[in-house]
Amino acid sequence: MNIPKTEYPRIVLVGGGFAGIALAKRMKGLPVQLVVIDRQNYHNFQPLLYQVSTGGLEPDSIAYPIRKILKRLDNMYFRWAEAESVDPARGVLRTDKGEITYDYLILATGTRTNYFGNDQMRDFALPMKTIPQALNIRSLALQNLEEAEYTEDQAERRALMNFCIIGAGPTGVELAGAFAELKRHVFPRDYKHLAVDEMEINLFEGADRVLPPMSETASRKSREFLESLGVRIHLDTFVDTYDGRLLTTKDGREFRTANCIWTAGVTGALLPGFPEGSTDSRTGRLLVDELNRVRGYGSVFAIGDIALMRTDDYPEGHPQMAQPALQQGAHLADNLERLLKGREMQPFNYKDKGSMATIGRNKAVVDLPGYQFGGFAAWFIWMFIHLMSLVGFRNKVVVFFNWVYNYINYDKAARLIVRPFTKKKRKETQYAGK
Repeated sequence: MNIPKTEYPRIVLVGGGFAGIALAKRMKGLPVQLVVIDRQNYHNFQPLLYQVSTGGLEPDSIAYPIRKILKRLDNMYFRWAEAESVDPARGVLRTDKGEITYDYLILATGTRTNYFGNDQMRDFALPMKTIPQALNIRSLALQNLEEAEYTEDQAERRALMNFCIIGAGPTGVELAGAFAELKRHVFPRDYKHLAVDEMEINLFEGADRVLPPMSETASRKSREFLESLGVRIHLDTFVDTYDGRLLTTKDGREFRTANCIWTAGVTGALLPGFPEGSTDSRTGRLLVDELNRVRGYGSVFAIGDIALMRTDDYPEGHPQMAQPALQQGAHLADNLERLLKGREMQPFNYKDKGSMATIGRNKAVVDLPGYQFGGFAAWFIWMFIHLMSLVGFRNKVVVFFNWVYNYINYDKAARLIVRPFTKKKRKETQYAGK
């Protein structure tokens, strides 16, 4: 991979997501050679992917080049490559561009979409984990509305205008709310001769409430917000089949739809090479100790969504969100510095700063430790935190002005079919690159 030999310890980091970037940024000045590997050359701000898929933002507003983020690290080498497997016994990482040896390996590979063994959903439903996938959703939604303009078959028109979202976690709730806002404020102006009021947004959830990871208060308020926007919520409902046109649930109901989006779950983006005892079979995550070391390996670490650290407070591991990833990345960087200086590493202690989700204009819910609320104040806090969390000053400015423009004009300007999307069976790569 054309990495020069060095007298310093070589740390290979796989993944330029929240955890990986948080770690890499704190490696400046350490006597190490840091090699960062990702199959994308940019960091993707996943919490705002749904705004790309619904035309609120352009993709370059939520992405930032990894090389530019880490440009101040003189000891860093970035390689645009896809990690394929690990050989811990030899201390080797295999990629599609060749092998690289390491002294310490840090896996921050994140997650990939989990279809729970439903092959039809994998083949025909649209996931939303990456920017290209978000653009696929945007293109398909707009293409179907264009097709609905000239079809004379009423049943086909309703299918083209029916949006079915599987999974009512934060991503599904935010996506449903965004489509509902398009139906209310944008599409009636764009498609003046189309009965946009016939457009449906159906949200399916296998649990008995929306936003299962959040508080009862957040769940109740978010459901009220969604229903006020006209979203049809189907709780205690599991989707059985979808052939690209007809969606059926396990209780026998049928929905004709040309727009099926899967946000129902994720699984760890594991790399082959680890024995069963190192992974959790249910979640696909690597089992790590309180120092983020992979079970059974002293020189291999895992951070972020791929890491499952069981503690008394989190017996099923930390939530797969940005905050645990950021904190684990920063903490492991500090621990590596201690390790290099011959000092004892410190256990990781997660500080829960709360969680939030937005449902639409002036509508959001926030869970803080000991306090939950929703409405305009929650929506404003959601916007501020996400804006400040974006990487790069330019991105912050662009997103801010987009949001102001959208708010004043009830508009979303990025309604572009840049590259038409055609449904076909897709094969997801093993490594999600998060």
